[in-house]
Order: sequence, then C-alpha cells, then structure tokens
Amino acid sequence: MRIPSLLRAARAWLTPSRLSQTSQRTRPIPASLPARPAPAWVRDAVIYEVFPRVFSAQGGFAGVTARLDNLQKLGITVLWLMPIHPVGRARAKGTVGSPYAVRDYYAINPAYGTSADLTHLIGESHRRGLKVIIDVVANHTSWDSVMMTTPGFHVRDAHGRTVPPLPDWSDVAPLDYGNPALRAYMIDMLRYWIREFDLDGFRCDVAAMVPTDFWETARQELESVKPDLLLLAEAHEPELLVRAFDFDYATPFHKALTAAFTGALSATVLRATWESERRRYPRGAIHLRFSDNHDERRTVPRFGEAGALAASALVFTLDGVPLLYNGMEVGDTTESGAPALFECLPISWGVAHRRPHFPRFYERIIALRRAHAALRTGATEWLRNSDERRLVTYLRRGEGEEFLIAINVSNRPVSGSVEVSSPAAFSEVDLRLADPEDGPPAMLPATLPALSLDASSFRFFLKE
Repeated sequence: MRIPSLLRAARAWLTPSRLSQTSQRTRPIPASLPARPAPAWVRDAVIYEVFPRVFSAQGGFAGVTARLDNLQKLGITVLWLMPIHPVGRARAKGTVGSPYAVRDYYAINPAYGTSADLTHLIGESHRRGLKVIIDVVANHTSWDSVMMTTPGFHVRDAHGRTVPPLPDWSDVAPLDYGNPALRAYMIDMLRYWIREFDLDGFRCDVAAMVPTDFWETARQELESVKPDLLLLAEAHEPELLVRAFDFDYATPFHKALTAAFTGALSATVLRATWESERRRYPRGAIHLRFSDNHDERRTVPRFGEAGALAASALVFTLDGVPLLYNGMEVGDTTESGAPALFECLPISWGVAHRRPHFPRFYERIIALRRAHAALRTGATEWLRNSDERRLVTYLRRGEGEEFLIAINVSNRPVSGSVEVSSPAAFSEVDLRLADPEDGPPAMLPATLPALSLDASSFRFFLKE
C-alpha cells in the first residue's frame, strides 16, 4: 500500500539539495581527513537494542537476563539498553512517559530492578562474550529532574525561563553546556557508570545537540577508565567522528530505505544517499545501519513480512554496523505496529510460532556476516542493473572474498540482468529457511548476469 503523506514527506526530505548538503556544524570536515579509529570489536559489531519496559512481561533487567542465551544464539555481539534511569513525571507524555525524560542520571528506574540486577545482567552478558552499552541522554532532563535545583544547569531564555529544546519536546528541559560545572557533572556521571558497572560504552542521544568539544573531552576522560570503549552518536554530523565517536546514525540512509521500500521513491535514492554520505564524511567513517528502532513503526506493518526481511538483508550486507531492535527477530508488530516510547506495548514473542522463518533468517544472515570479513569491513561497489527503480545491486570486497548482493525493494517480481565482471565465477548463497544449526548455507549454481527476484526479495552470490 502506498501512503500519500509518506510520499510527500519523503520527497520533501530527500531532495537533491538535501542529499548533497554540507554539514550544518561550524567545522566543515574534508573527506580526506581520517575518522578516529574504532576498536575491531566495534567495527565487527552486531548491535541489539533492548527496551527493558517492553522486552518481557516483568519489564526489567531480569527479563533481559533470562533471554541472554537466545540473544547469544542469535549472534549479536553488543547489547544496547535504552535509558535505565527513573522517568520524569512532570509534563510526561503518554501513559508512562518517555525513558528519554531522565529524572536522575545516577539512579536506576525501580521498575527495572536494582543495581545488583543490572550488575548481574552485565556480568552474565560478559560471560557470554557480549558487550553492554547504555543510553545516555546528555542534552536534556525531565522537568522534575534532581538537577533542576542547581542554578545554571539548564538553559534559560532572556526572561529567565527554561523552555523545551524543540516545540514538540514538551516533556524535557535543555541542559546548559556553557556552564563548566554542568560539563564536569556530566563527565563524572559517565565515568561513574563505566567504573561502577563495567559497562562497555554509551549510545548518546541527540549527540549533535550537545557541543562537540564536550564529547571530545568526555572521550579522553572515559578512555582513562576503559580504553576500548564504544561511543555511538545518535546524529549524522561528520565532525563528531573525528575525535569523539566511533560511529553515528546513518539517518539519511534510513529515510531513503523507507522511501524505497514503500515505493515513495526509486531504489536509486539508496545509492545516491550512500554516495552523498561518503563525500561528506571523514575517510573510514562508520555508520549504524537500521530499518527499525524505538522511534519507528515496526517494519512488518510498514513493509510487509517479505519487505521487512529484504530491508534487513540490505542493512546486514551493506558497510557499517547493523542494528537489530528487540522483537524484529520474530516479526513483532506490537499494537498497530506503533512505537512504544510513551506507552507500555510489550513485544509479542508468540508471533515466532506464526513466523518461524524470521528467527531462522536473522540467525543465518548474522552468522554469514560474522563468518565473512567482506560483509563486515569490505569495500562497497554499486553495480548497474536493468531495473534500477526497483532493484539494488552491489559488491562487497575484502580479505580475498567477493559478495554480490541483489535486493528487490518493490512489491512486484523483477527479471533482468546485472553488470558484473566474471559472472560465471559466482555461486548463489542459499539462506532460505534452512536450520541455522545445520552448518554453513548451501551453495547453488548461479545464472549471472541474468537476475530474477520475487517481490520484496533478495539474493546473495559469492565469488569462488
């Protein structure tokens, strides 16, 4: 189904000028400048985002700990916990309020458990080889934050009033990073969580709304506690990746992905957005790739079952770090597929019985990515094909390997061809419904350069 409002929004956002615009930050970053080097475990990561409120019936740390074996079997390497702090009630949105309206950075949401419960979750994750990061909301607090009584910690206008950072963010109050005392408070707080709980890093909410030099200082201070920590910026600003962050959000690419898979724009928008991103960013920059997260309607209602898997096929085979939001692995839709940010909409884990191909697909594609360096850190080369409005084709090369990826973003079958050298050298990788415990996927004869795909489907080929 095509949604007119989405079509208008996508076209308004993804204009040629938007795709080619330079950073709005004050420091233009040349693409020849190197991005800060990220630890190998960060570059190879598969991140799993957990919203503790909706992850289990009990809605806390214990529910996450209970499913760690499932997550380990799935193949994820990094567990990201959305904000774990008490939620502010003053001016709260929805029934239960947003976890991004933090009342106390040093406290734990009592609905999630205790510090001992969190320590146990982190320890059990580490025992299984999983890293753990938490959300830090450094730009703003709730209106009933414990910091509200400290003069100078929040931004005030010419009339001495604190106003929301954006008109529709009525439930939060902005912090004032012009105040050195506020900066020291926040850095001490970040050190506390690394030191006391042995966390492996932070996902930093709306990082571009906080001064870059704060993050650069924070990075130096945190590395004195844990040298190989992970810092992920929820932002799309090149300067953040020079000295502060390991990687950031590929937000324009996500918007392009949504526009392509809903038919709002041609599939060519994906390559155009990727190339624009490459031109703007420092050399070697890494981005978080995603098709679903806590701000979105679930992918199954948006793209359909087949489209949701095809979108993930793109996310997990393109360069960057892939994200899996909790429940995607079973095709969760929640109530009406709506985001659960201001309400309690538990994941429907039972849908796995109706969609057994979902967990098998994610286990297979994560295992494939982890087994082949070309899919994690290899170079990306976009290939021309005979139907570029509907078909995306690209190569991933590295460590002596070469994959050809073909994805049909449309809801109609595609038959055509792809422009590739040495087509006879490729075999097809069969990921269809095989039990992941049966070993590596089967290799099938390929008929390249001829290429046929069902609606909302994908095919992978490996050069042998």
